[in-house]
Amino acid sequence: MNKLTINDLDLRGKRVFIRVDFNVPLKDSVVTDDTRVRETLPTLRLAIQKGGRLVLASHLGRPKGGPDPKYSLAPVAKKLQELLERDVVFANDCVGGDAEAKSKALGEGGVLLLENVRFHPEEEKNDEGFAKQLAALCDNVFVCDAFGSAHRAHASVVGITRFVKQAAAGLLMEKELAYLGKAVTNPARPFVAILGGAKVSDKIEVVENLMKIADAMLIGGGMAYTFEKAQGLPIGKSLVENDKLDLAKRLLADAKAKNFTFLLPKDHVVAPEFKADAKATVCDVSTTPEDQMGLDIGPKTIAAYAAEIAKAKTIVWNGPMGVFEMPAFAKGTLEIAKAVADATTAGATSIVGGGFRTFPRGAAPHWNFSAAANCRASKRSLTRAEHRAHRGKSLPAQAGTKTSEGFKSR
Repeated sequence: MNKLTINDLDLRGKRVFIRVDFNVPLKDSVVTDDTRVRETLPTLRLAIQKGGRLVLASHLGRPKGGPDPKYSLAPVAKKLQELLERDVVFANDCVGGDAEAKSKALGEGGVLLLENVRFHPEEEKNDEGFAKQLAALCDNVFVCDAFGSAHRAHASVVGITRFVKQAAAGLLMEKELAYLGKAVTNPARPFVAILGGAKVSDKIEVVENLMKIADAMLIGGGMAYTFEKAQGLPIGKSLVENDKLDLAKRLLADAKAKNFTFLLPKDHVVAPEFKADAKATVCDVSTTPEDQMGLDIGPKTIAAYAAEIAKAKTIVWNGPMGVFEMPAFAKGTLEIAKAVADATTAGATSIVGGGFRTFPRGAAPHWNFSAAANCRASKRSLTRAEHRAHRGKSLPAQAGTKTSEGFKSR
């Protein structure tokens, strides 16, 4: 993919603002999995080698409207210093006097990590004034290496690009875009897309775009029930978007007209309430009791989906099949993960992500599926539209850990 990258930039003596993804797990103020930090090291080392003065920005967790010590990036600064084997300066805010002074004091090859950008609500609002403050910390050079956040229209990802002269991809971003470009532009077939998560509305464009290039689509998670109800099936108390029923009907009609394989759960694991200890039973979707809600796909669906996955040569998976953080409703997601792993071992190209992590370290397929399928290729700065690529709600995931996203989207 012929994008402007950090390799094309002259960084000698310049402050370069690098958006990284240091959203890592912490326990007792210690980084427990440094995978995401390690993934950025090639970009950081190249910027240092080029004589840049590095200003790093990231989010961590979901602080609610202001600073929260448990989401501080200070522990990450210590870990980064250890991995880079050089001093890393830490600013107690991402904008303001301390950040400005420390950014200006950097020498060539110096590294500054800013405090969590989400400590300011303006970050997620893509506030123009906040983006200008961030841009003031660099010398008109921005590098995005936060592949997991690149689809978000946030100030440190998108807004800042309006106030710098050059915006380029880091090495991690370049690698992931190249991988995705190869996988979805000319995929080996059959190409199977697996979509889960809470809402159809979160993934409209993902569904529509993948239907153009995939050979089959397998739907799970809460979003399945909007499609089920659109077909007149009983869904009990299951999650549904009633205002998206017409959309679901249209997508189903499109799939039928194109003879596109669009699979929905035939059976599911249900419970009377959304609780880990709720009594779980299995039933066909067509016989769902009014007082029950679907919280995972059932064994018939697992078997059908696994069979489809086994035939695949390209697999894109975004979103869990159920409320996998609750053991009673985790089997669907775990079994699909095993099926994808088996297909990958057999030679399929697999791209997986979406706020959940299930494979053991060393046994994962390629994890980074983000909204990059529509990126245009031209050698110039990344534009706001290209940062968003399309609005699929997904994240790259790293192997070896778990999070509790369930049906939620970040």
